[in-house]
Amino acid sequence: MNETREPCAPRGAADFCLSCVLTCALVAAAVAGSFVYLGIDFGTLFSVGAGADMARFAASFFPPDLEPDFLRKTAYGALQTFAVAMIGTLLAAAAGLLLALPAAGRHGAAAERLSRFLLNLLRSVPELVWATLMVLAAGLGPFAGVLALALHTTGVLGRLFAEAIENAPPQPEQSLLETGSGGVPAFLYGTLPLVWAQSVAYGLYRLEMNIRMAAVLGFVGAGGLGQMLYFHLSIFQQAQAATVLIAMFVLVLAVDALSDRLRAWMGHS
Repeated sequence: MNETREPCAPRGAADFCLSCVLTCALVAAAVAGSFVYLGIDFGTLFSVGAGADMARFAASFFPPDLEPDFLRKTAYGALQTFAVAMIGTLLAAAAGLLLALPAAGRHGAAAERLSRFLLNLLRSVPELVWATLMVLAAGLGPFAGVLALALHTTGVLGRLFAEAIENAPPQPEQSLLETGSGGVPAFLYGTLPLVWAQSVAYGLYRLEMNIRMAAVLGFVGAGGLGQMLYFHLSIFQQAQAATVLIAMFVLVLAVDALSDRLRAWMGHS
């Protein structure tokens, strides 16, 4: 018996999405309200006087100080900044992995809630606040910067690692458990290989960010290029500050290039 089908209704006004229009209108109203509330004045920003003031201030940074003694001092500060970021990221990766396991629900609901609360707390406090606290606790210097970066980055990487573990296919680890393997070997050989590349990529990305943040933490006494920049700017030595800024730029470029090479190598291996 042949069934007659109703012809498809033509698309048109019936497909009008009221919720989409309302959402777009609310977003537009929020953006416009934000501009009004913040009092943003693009006219002042792009005025002739503002442009002349910015050009005059930028010109005071040139030429940079290229004296050999100051270059050696800047190179030492760059090495210190890199070391702070590297050690802080490594400590955070180790701590983040340890907290990611209970945060992924592998040790019960109570441990999951506690670890997620701790990770939220660590990453909700900005690095500058952690640095200020660590300077008070450990004194001025790079050690305070290492601790500040490690604390904040632990919260970030722990959350990312936990999500990677949760999204990993459970079959390889479950198969190892069913064949009599212990929980630790099953995780190391069943789940960890599936999330390793993604976790390393997360760690490299955070290293790039921590290089920049390690330079900023120097403003609160955490050592490195940031502390040099703050010192020379505070006594209006723009030529020396320009050299420090160039060193920051070169360091960020070098770390970015190294990170890209490592990710490319891991992608082909």
